[in-house]
Amino acid sequence: MKPSLRIASLALSILFASGAALADVNIGVSMSQFDDTYLTYLRESMNDKAKTYPEGVKLQFEDARADVVKQLSQVENFISQKVDAIIVNPVDTASTDRITKAAVAAGIPLIYVNRRPDNTDLPQGVATVASDDLEAGRMQMQYLADKMGGKGNIVILLGDLANNSTTNRTKGVKAVLAQYPGIKVDQEQTGIWLRDKAMTLTNDWITQGREFDAVVSNNDEMAIGAAMALKQAGIAKGKVLIAGVDGTEDGVRAVEKGDLTLSVFQDAAGQANGSVETALKMINKAPYEQAVWVPFQLITLDNVSTYKK
Repeated sequence: MKPSLRIASLALSILFASGAALADVNIGVSMSQFDDTYLTYLRESMNDKAKTYPEGVKLQFEDARADVVKQLSQVENFISQKVDAIIVNPVDTASTDRITKAAVAAGIPLIYVNRRPDNTDLPQGVATVASDDLEAGRMQMQYLADKMGGKGNIVILLGDLANNSTTNRTKGVKAVLAQYPGIKVDQEQTGIWLRDKAMTLTNDWITQGREFDAVVSNNDEMAIGAAMALKQAGIAKGKVLIAGVDGTEDGVRAVEKGDLTLSVFQDAAGQANGSVETALKMINKAPYEQAVWVPFQLITLDNVSTYKK
């Protein structure tokens, strides 16, 4: 089983003692998209967390389908329904100001989960629950740099360019690269988080005759796509090091089989629990942390069994 992260929270007894009727709690949740492996884990974990409350907490999920306008409309609908709190996994981390202003004006607690808004100067009544993407990039690149002996060529598979997870994970990678002048970035393109897109990009690089010693991917799905392209091209497993992020079930299996060199586990349950717990604290006017950080964890062949479901 994956290690579970304990996020500091108030005991259930405090929630009940405050006089809150949990059976009446309705939380609107707008996800950037349902069709994403990691975000599916996050959504399912939020549902699981809600079910742990004896009196029940209702979560109303909406799929923004990667559409900023649709997501804002969903938040406005939640406000008109007078939900008790709103949780948002933002489509575009640079376009959250209108969501924030709308929720604050309505006096409804707002929690951003998994992706922090670019504008981190958030007002009272707004909280974030996420992981430090800079750290994920640093962790994967440091491990690769050690394996590469500080020299060689790499390619970088970027996620969605509208997402600061992409920006920050890549910044973390480059912060480590600054210490290793012998490692060069040959290519850097977006696979928009998708396995098939990353497979196509990697295949194109191979066809162009580009030589690289490692693939640094912003997520597991793209890392797996790169591994598939390398296998299809007849390149021996392990010759090119491949690093992902998220520690999804497929990612963990790929590390176990040696298709990926490493992944960096992003704790979906930790983020889910933190977002629901923070929402309930805010609803009950109890003390809460405005920024909850859930640590990343390195997954390699040495410890991969710990992360298997």
